[in-house]
Amino acid sequence: MLGLTNLGIIHTAISLVALFSGLISLIRYQNISSRNQTGKLYIFTTVLTCLTGFGIYQHGGFGAPHVLGIITLVVLGIAAGAERLSWFGSAARYVAVISYSATFLFHWIPTITETSTRLPIGAPLITNRDGPELQTASGILFLLFIIGATLQSLKLRAQTKAA
Repeated sequence: MLGLTNLGIIHTAISLVALFSGLISLIRYQNISSRNQTGKLYIFTTVLTCLTGFGIYQHGGFGAPHVLGIITLVVLGIAAGAERLSWFGSAARYVAVISYSATFLFHWIPTITETSTRLPIGAPLITNRDGPELQTASGILFLLFIIGATLQSLKLRAQTKAA
């Protein structure tokens, strides 16, 4: 199916759960957090997505997707440390919220790449993984992340002032 291995199918299914739970968490709570069930599901499935992704070598050996998986796991660790252990002191809430949001961005980069280079079947939207279309899409995703992180930071600041 779409040139996916069995592991690729499992990886894709898990990543879709992560994407949807992250989106629901962002809509419902305006952030991703391990302090609610949706956030916990997002974090768990994001870890599983990274781990299953390490076994996929459809485009050669160890490459950029694997590096992104490692970065995602490191950023999840930073977010969890900030959220649960108050790493970074008074900035911990900001670091946690922005770090979890960054991992959500990290999900979208391979999602856009894989979807646009595989669909529609037989005539994919994009044939070159390094093409300008994907660079533009990544730039737009990054801009959306910056806007979202700014709004999240402003909300946290308002909550801090109100408390």
